[in-house]
Amino acid sequence: MILLIESATQICSVALSHKGVVLQEMHSDEPNAHSARMATLVEQLMESQGVRFADLQAVCVSSGPGSYTGLRIGVSAAKGYCYALQIPLLSAPTLQVMAANAYQQLPNYDGLVCPMIDARRMECYTAFFQKGHGPEATVEEIRPVQADIIEAGIYDDWLNQREILFIGDGAEKTRKILSSHPNARYQNDYATAEGSPFRYQMTAAGMALMAEAQLQNGKEEDVAYFEPFYLKDFVAKKSVVRGLK
Repeated sequence: MILLIESATQICSVALSHKGVVLQEMHSDEPNAHSARMATLVEQLMESQGVRFADLQAVCVSSGPGSYTGLRIGVSAAKGYCYALQIPLLSAPTLQVMAANAYQQLPNYDGLVCPMIDARRMECYTAFFQKGHGPEATVEEIRPVQADIIEAGIYDDWLNQREILFIGDGAEKTRKILSSHPNARYQNDYATAEGSPFRYQMTAAGMALMAEAQLQNGKEEDVAYFEPFYLKDFVAKKSVVRGLK
């Protein structure tokens, strides 16, 4: 049994999986849900499934990039559970999970996938992936993770070669800028293998297969020293509240 924690994006979600199969997921998209609801969601999830903390084999946390505060909260919680229970800590790169889930839901799609996480203003955390080869390589990263300021023509060199499916909240925010290219694709352009419209949002349930593979292969993190992939340093802003300096 693996506890899955996703706090890199706007939706705070937790899930339980067994042998790669999701048993149940709970989530909240309320403001500040990561700090206010995460522990409660975990407790409710465990109680709903009749699972004791002693039954857990590992905890897997989304490792970023994404919300700086959200990542800190998620990783801190995961470390606390792992340290107290003396079980492995696993980590799932957020953009890689997003791309892998897109290919799983769209098995006939053979273009590139570009997951995009909103990083405020016109900036997004992005990477490019293609289908991987081999039993574990569900996706292959072909352009590393970076923070892009989205403007017209930014991905034309890639789009001129292959179709690119843009997913995530950053994709919706920048759609008007990128959608003019004929090879730019978005989630509502496709249907899943079951025929339902393709809709994708990063949640804890999407980490189940990756977490199971890591557990079976002993790919665990050091509980004491593991840090999430922030990509950018946190910059504290000067308070704008009257009376504070």
